[in-house]
Amino acid sequence: MTVVPMPKRAKTATPVAKPYEPTAREIASQAAYAKRRESKRPVPKMKVAMSEGDGKRIASLLVDHPDPRLGYELLAEAMAADSSVFLEGTLDALAMVAQHAGAVDEKQMNYALSMVCGLRPKDQIEATLGVQMAAIHMATMKTAMFMGEAKTWELKESHERALNRLSRTYVAQVEALKRYRSKGEQRVIVERVNVENGGQAIVGNVAHGGGVGEEK
Repeated sequence: MTVVPMPKRAKTATPVAKPYEPTAREIASQAAYAKRRESKRPVPKMKVAMSEGDGKRIASLLVDHPDPRLGYELLAEAMAADSSVFLEGTLDALAMVAQHAGAVDEKQMNYALSMVCGLRPKDQIEATLGVQMAAIHMATMKTAMFMGEAKTWELKESHERALNRLSRTYVAQVEALKRYRSKGEQRVIVERVNVENGGQAIVGNVAHGGGVGEEK
């Protein structure tokens, strides 16, 4: 008996997926994002190492950079620190903000750090205000989570009140930062005197705006 082998089926070629072609608006947004990243200060991330000592959990904060000294100086510049004492104290404050379950959450630590550096503080007052803003923002998000998980109306209303207070505090902090940054701005008032023929002198202030309008 002769066994005739069955012909092998030809393998179907898997079609190669066509590369995605971004739209013009997506390309423009991508370019804007790249430009914004180029203009930002280089800020290294922080590493958090937890250890046990004297019955306590100790967090060691380390600069995540190939050259630790350079990374430390980059952090100091990004946070407008005039001394190592201020920088270390500020990093400790951010670590307290990022605590969770008795440990410093590295991801939250770097998130808080990015918020402060994203404000591009020009001095230590702006940096400390940025730390406070990061603390209030993160507390606001936690409170919102607690409100969503509340099982009773009493708890939900309690968290809602706390959420409202935190939100108002954050807005006040933003306004405080704006006022502080505008402290050097001066308003120049130019007096204009118009004397019409046979009329009375009119003295008024001239306000210079962004556009050109008709004189009234």
